[in-house]
Amino acid sequence: MNHAATPIKVMIVDDHDLVRYGLKSLLAVQPGIDVVAETNSGEQAIEYCRANASNLDIIMMDVNMPGIGGLEATQRISKSWPDIGIIIVSIHSEGALPKQLLNGGARGYLSKGDKVEEIVTAIHDVHAGGCYIAKNIAQQLAMSSLPSNKKNLIDKLSKREIQVLMMIAQGKKNNGISDTLNLSPKTVSTYRKRLHEKLEVSSDIEMMHFAIKNGLLDKSLLE
Repeated sequence: MNHAATPIKVMIVDDHDLVRYGLKSLLAVQPGIDVVAETNSGEQAIEYCRANASNLDIIMMDVNMPGIGGLEATQRISKSWPDIGIIIVSIHSEGALPKQLLNGGARGYLSKGDKVEEIVTAIHDVHAGGCYIAKNIAQQLAMSSLPSNKKNLIDKLSKREIQVLMMIAQGKKNNGISDTLNLSPKTVSTYRKRLHEKLEVSSDIEMMHFAIKNGLLDKSLLE
């Protein structure tokens, strides 16, 4: 593969120090790639883009992080800085999350277990204006589009409802959700009630189990 003379400038966004260090170390020895920044939250990623968007090509974005998380950060960054390519690097390869993130502006999706060669290929493909989806995730997306899955409850939810669902499943209260997403507590209560109705659940515990089952929440966050 021929790499451009100017390195591709990458930022890593993940709330786990070890993951950021590992990914940065892997990319540091790759020709044509320069890790210029790393942050541990979606909010910090947005702040970096505000100040340095012209010096950034690719963002490697985690999903489950404190605060607004990767889904909201991806939507905001892709809307404000569409020239920056966002590649999701997540443990979630099943459920509704990959589809929601790709619809929300991500141009690549990788699993955290993918080999470095695939990560490098994804960076170059997205930087060139294309998209890159790891094979196993592409297969899951294809399966989810089959007619037998059209009535899946997750398909009834809007992007905002999924964001609220993920936060409720992590144990966040209405005031915390309203502060994070800039919504009024009353609006969050309305979302919570609507989620109970759409998902046919009667408690937040049931909602948490639904989120885990559908790949919206990392089970390890609850341990």
